[in-house]
Amino acid sequence: MWTLLGIAVVVAGFAFRFNPLLVIAAAAAVTGIAGGMHPLEILAAFGKAFNDTRYISAVFVVLPVIGLMERAGLQQRARILIGRLRGATASHILFIYFVYRQITSAVGLTAAGGHAQMVRPLIAPMAESAAEAGLGGLSDGRRWHIRAFAAATENVAVFFSEDIFIALAPVLLIQGTLAAGGIVATPLSISLWAIPTALLALTIHGLRIALFGRALRRKEPPA
Repeated sequence: MWTLLGIAVVVAGFAFRFNPLLVIAAAAAVTGIAGGMHPLEILAAFGKAFNDTRYISAVFVVLPVIGLMERAGLQQRARILIGRLRGATASHILFIYFVYRQITSAVGLTAAGGHAQMVRPLIAPMAESAAEAGLGGLSDGRRWHIRAFAAATENVAVFFSEDIFIALAPVLLIQGTLAAGGIVATPLSISLWAIPTALLALTIHGLRIALFGRALRRKEPPA
């Protein structure tokens, strides 16, 4: 039962808003020590996990680049660009991005976007700028609603479209889960059945984006 102390560390760390990476590392270390592991064994486990997923090191290359671009005025330039486009609305921007992410995810380019790379530095500021142009200003509550909806648009688009690409891991995960339940399904059949799911997601979330835009134009708190 002492190994469950790691969960307490995670809860406490997030409650006090410590750095998530440090919280997870501390929780793993506490769990290992409580489980009777030597500190060197814990360090070796960290090293093995990093080596097995070393592609994650690409994040440490991309994020500093995004940070430098933001420092150089990336968000401001995105706002200015959208401010010059007449008729552009927050719902238009979000819907176009949703379609873009569905298409890129369907052909396996799930990394052609993302919260850190696209939503935070570009899509959310562009949607905010379009809303500001139409309303003449935004309250902090509306601004956070737009940012949250931009993040949700990224999540929904990728989640319901990536299964169309037959060579991605989610397709194999679905196949393995179905096989465990005695259901035989080929990766191709899973990929084909993911198409109507993606179209349904496009319809439903597209409607949600339209309703969100109407709520903004009526100057009512968006749902």
